[in-house]
Amino acid sequence: MTISAPSATGVRTDWDRVPEHVRCGLEARLGAPVTEAVTQHGGFSPGVAARVRLADGRRAFVKAVSAETNPVSPALHRAEARISAALPLSVPAPRLLAGHDDATWVALAFEDVDGRQPQVPWRPDELARVLHAVGQLAHTLTPAPLDVPTVVESEAESFRGWEELLDGDGSALDRLDPWVRRNLAALADLAAPWGEFASGDTLAHGDLRADNMLLTADGRVVFVDWPHAVRAAPWFDLLLMLPCVRAQGGPDPDEVFTAHPVGRDAEPEGVTATLAALAGYFVRQSLRSAPPGLPTVRAFQAAQGAAAIEWLRTRLGSRLP
Repeated sequence: MTISAPSATGVRTDWDRVPEHVRCGLEARLGAPVTEAVTQHGGFSPGVAARVRLADGRRAFVKAVSAETNPVSPALHRAEARISAALPLSVPAPRLLAGHDDATWVALAFEDVDGRQPQVPWRPDELARVLHAVGQLAHTLTPAPLDVPTVVESEAESFRGWEELLDGDGSALDRLDPWVRRNLAALADLAAPWGEFASGDTLAHGDLRADNMLLTADGRVVFVDWPHAVRAAPWFDLLLMLPCVRAQGGPDPDEVFTAHPVGRDAEPEGVTATLAALAGYFVRQSLRSAPPGLPTVRAFQAAQGAAAIEWLRTRLGSRLP
């Protein structure tokens, strides 16, 4: 099965289009004005994403968004600021340098990482490098070094996708894959116990994709964008990542998962239940209208949903017709 995900694209705002009081507020906390800003493309966050140079020669990565651009994004930026500021120095993540929050605009400045996103379609050598880093990340962040929501607290509603489709008015059912439509009730039952298996005391990033990673020249993998961090099983991040890898030209996810150090010892029944819940999330979300500032997110979720369903069918074999 060939799956192709669209590019991750948010509607970007150039730094000089941000209101002056927001720019001045962040610059005051940085201790120098911005003299150069280069907008960065890729990723789903709307608003500003720019590499900047300051008047004193320092560099930073700036992101900023207003509630008018997307009503959800400011809360995510606030969560990212809290989590990034608390991450241990041993975690390969950019350090938070400064922030400005006026209740409408949230602007953050991070350490500028000299790196690039992995190439997609995925290259085997880069994927191997990332998979090794994901394993190290799970080890470093167990036990969880800071207080964040549990995966059940965070995803209890999101992971009810199959139930929502069953309880809906039926208008979305015609848009479902025939296998999914035929097995909708069974998929809801299969996913129901996911929380008891996915729970744990590892700090999971919660949104690992190629556009949330940077590869550096010295061999590091730096993980960016941490607003979705949760406490979960050590294999949770790997499971969430692999449908996206598959949708962007990567290898069979079940082979990768079962061979990986954090996946090979996971309870198979729990992995299948959590994968079913994740697939339901992607499929249900892909049928919604696009949120403001994120024109490609639904197509991206549809591709991840198709990859998750393909993986789930591999794990189930002939259990569902």
